[in-house]
Amino acid sequence: MPKRKTINWIYDRKGWTSCTKASKFIEANELTVKESVSASKKLQAADAEAIAQESSKMIVMKGKKVTEFKVGKDTTEEAVTAMLGNTGNMRAPLLRVGKLVLVGFNEEIYANHLG
Repeated sequence: MPKRKTINWIYDRKGWTSCTKASKFIEANELTVKESVSASKKLQAADAEAIAQESSKMIVMKGKKVTEFKVGKDTTEEAVTAMLGNTGNMRAPLLRVGKLVLVGFNEEIYANHLG
């Protein structure tokens, strides 16, 4: 049986529909979360850019739309903007798994990268 992935970092908002779905997926798949940050701590563009620069790939899920970005030292403004909601704060849920960043929730994407 393959080794379960560890989620290095998760940013989530309690009671938020997509965050609840992400939490249920994490629990059902017995994934380990090293660090959890509540979305009540308002993280903004500078935080999003720092996370993207520490990563190599980012997948942003918004409804049925899924967009992939190559991130790292060449992170684009478009990639950072995709991590932010209408308020300018970082979207939740946001997970860091190794060098991969997942923004939003899509069960199929989660299963492919975390299952």
